[in-house]
Amino acid sequence: MKLLKDILYRTRIEQVVGSTNAAIERITFDSRAVVPFTAFVAVKGTRSDGHDFIPQAITQGATAVICEQLPDVLKEDVTYVRVNDAQQALAIMAANFHDQPSRALTLVGITGTNGKTSTATLLYRLFRALGFKCGLISTVEIRIGQRTIPSTHTTPDAIRLNELLAEMVAEKVTHCFMEVSSHSVMQERITGLEFDVAVFTNITHDHLDYHGTFANYIKAKKRFFDQLGDEAVALVNADDANSGVMVQNTKAAKRSYAVRNMADHHARIIENQLTGLHLNIDGHDVYTRLVGEFNASNLLAVYSVATILGQAPLDVLTALSDLEPPRGRFQVVRGAGGVIGIVDYAHTPDALKNVLATIGDVCSDDERVITVVGCGGDRDRTKRPIMARLAADMSHMVVLTSDNPRSEDPAAIIQEMRTGLTVVDQPKVLVNADRQEAIRMAVSMARPGDVVLVAGKGHETYQEVNGVKHPFDDAAVLKEILELMHK
Repeated sequence: MKLLKDILYRTRIEQVVGSTNAAIERITFDSRAVVPFTAFVAVKGTRSDGHDFIPQAITQGATAVICEQLPDVLKEDVTYVRVNDAQQALAIMAANFHDQPSRALTLVGITGTNGKTSTATLLYRLFRALGFKCGLISTVEIRIGQRTIPSTHTTPDAIRLNELLAEMVAEKVTHCFMEVSSHSVMQERITGLEFDVAVFTNITHDHLDYHGTFANYIKAKKRFFDQLGDEAVALVNADDANSGVMVQNTKAAKRSYAVRNMADHHARIIENQLTGLHLNIDGHDVYTRLVGEFNASNLLAVYSVATILGQAPLDVLTALSDLEPPRGRFQVVRGAGGVIGIVDYAHTPDALKNVLATIGDVCSDDERVITVVGCGGDRDRTKRPIMARLAADMSHMVVLTSDNPRSEDPAAIIQEMRTGLTVVDQPKVLVNADRQEAIRMAVSMARPGDVVLVAGKGHETYQEVNGVKHPFDDAAVLKEILELMHK
């Protein structure tokens, strides 16, 4: 139990009606979760406004209401606090309520369009191999030590995020590696957290359904670095043209990494095969099981963070050589007939381009690439024709299919993808809205030595149709079909 005034510390208060000495046992922005001794924060969301639920929260026993507009009628035994930004206040209150858990950890945040999950997961695995007890907050999973918790968002809401960090502190975790989405920055989910290192991987075409323009998307990512303290380190990928923009206003110390350009930390690709990469990182050779230039960049980011945090370079490189790629990130699936399957989360034009370029680099001239790809529903529609165009340009055959259609008609999504194709593409592009059948079609066309890429869903083990999640695992489906059709 804490006093309201202590929980409100550092929030931008504009008006208080009632006593801030009220005892608080819970904070929530969900009126359904309100019980006595709860501080209810009325947050304006994209679909609903928490201010509409203040009466319900009070009926259920809310002790305090934090809001941007006071209700017309105020109840005597309830404390009302008017703030400038309820989302921001919620995040600061959550950090205060849980005794600032981010200060008790070495906290590393990774942002960018592509590479967040791989970099965060690899950092978690690396530091575990180096002997630390670690936490992970990612799109795929949340881990506290060796305990796994299912993940629902790339970055959880502010209350849940601070709860998780507090659990990590209680369980003696020393390092936490977390993905930081652009949504979480704009929705103030990470406000109040103190990061030791912030990493920028890259920024490409994505999430324009939410941000509206690419410029706004860049601003959202930049805000993460603008909020860093002067004791933090901002690490950016110098191969991305927007890396300088990210750190132009940061108080943090600036460091860089790159595969192609000059940077504080540099990697050179010596050999790139389906069995792995041979790299030279800062003058040291390392062999790794990961494949492709994009993974060379991810590994370099991991190495850079580790050395920034004081780990010996040779110890880091030794541990890197044993790391495996995260599930659904260039995951190789082999069958009995010599056809190679690859499952990847590539759901943006740039990610798809990177994966196909990597496959092209490691395949011989007589080995074909057959790509299965779709686009998610209720998301950025402008990338749909671009994704189809890239797949057709960089593959020998393409099967357009359904991804997570959500509330949209899969056939309509596929039709939007097809607008990116030319007349020349038509003979090598097939369509099947049934994802399992689409994979089966691709495998049936493959010869020994060919590569079948199943792109878009990666680690996801479901397909969301009309609000219902149906079990579907690309890797499992692909493996089963490979084994059945190529014995």
